[in-house]
Amino acid sequence: MAQGPFDHPEAEVLAADQTSESIAVDDLIAEIKETADKLARDNASRGDLKILSRTLRELRYAFKVFRPYRHRRKVTVFGSARTPPEAPAYQQAVLFAQYMAAARWMVVTGAASGIMEAGNVGAGRAHSMGVNILLPFEQEANPIIAGDHKLVHLKYFFTRKLLFVKESHAAALFPGGFGTKDEGYEVLTLLQTGKRDMMPVVFVDEPGGDYWHDWAALLRKNLLGRGMIAPEDLSLFRVTDDAREAADEIIGFYRVYHSMRFVGDRLVVRVKQSLKPEFVEQLNQQFSSLLAGGSFQQTTALPEEANDEYLQDLPRLVFRFDRKSLGKLRLMIDAINAQGEGPPQAESADATSAALQADAVSP
Repeated sequence: MAQGPFDHPEAEVLAADQTSESIAVDDLIAEIKETADKLARDNASRGDLKILSRTLRELRYAFKVFRPYRHRRKVTVFGSARTPPEAPAYQQAVLFAQYMAAARWMVVTGAASGIMEAGNVGAGRAHSMGVNILLPFEQEANPIIAGDHKLVHLKYFFTRKLLFVKESHAAALFPGGFGTKDEGYEVLTLLQTGKRDMMPVVFVDEPGGDYWHDWAALLRKNLLGRGMIAPEDLSLFRVTDDAREAADEIIGFYRVYHSMRFVGDRLVVRVKQSLKPEFVEQLNQQFSSLLAGGSFQQTTALPEEANDEYLQDLPRLVFRFDRKSLGKLRLMIDAINAQGEGPPQAESADATSAALQADAVSP
């Protein structure tokens, strides 16, 4: 029998990507049900169905838990579960989380011991969220977040990592083992490939420490030195051994920059203040390599953004992005933020709600 236009998996995925912005909620739920029916027709194995069933249940519940807090900026704190409370790295994570909570940010951790516990200790229970992984060991939630309604328990690492990235607006990584390195590379890969909207990533050593400094030196030698990354890719993250500097780096990323989304083939960068015409012209000269045609234009909200009611009054910088130069895009955002005046400020809840719900992960 001849295949229909959506019988090939690549065609089905591409069609979904191209029409996702215009599909109604009821239609998306119908698509989920239709996919489930296809599994029956495919004679999917019991093992495959168990994975899919558990994944859908975990994500549904996790989205329900996170939804009431999507009006708050959040930073995910990664690090070793084996770091004892007396260790300098633990104390550094506590201090960092205190700074973030004071700026009205929430702190998301893996909910276990060590650095994860330190993040929750610093933020306090009211400003903490946890995404725990069920393991034969190290699976108990730390006492700060245990029993809290903002704690989620998951079976699979991939659903856990999705939530860490989707629901957060910054990442802070403290010294850790395989898991911490895995999570750090995951975030950087998503940023470098444009699969995650731009966000700040900070690697935080203990005071005077060299854990991440040595790691960054290895990147420059083995990745940059061999041409496996571009020089501007190093701008996707910062390394510091100062908790205050780490917090300022994250909060300062949203000094002028607010959020971004694609409307058709145009990237819409929302900013908190109008950009001076001469500065926009400077962007056209300095960052022309980002353009896939045309120029940077400062506009008001586009008609396609009508559903972003809380963001209607924010100015926009609109351009056709080449979708490749993500490191240089980060440099442009840094240049935009340099136009802001005064120290980094916390944001009001209403001003961020729509962007945090809809734009956390790019298609």
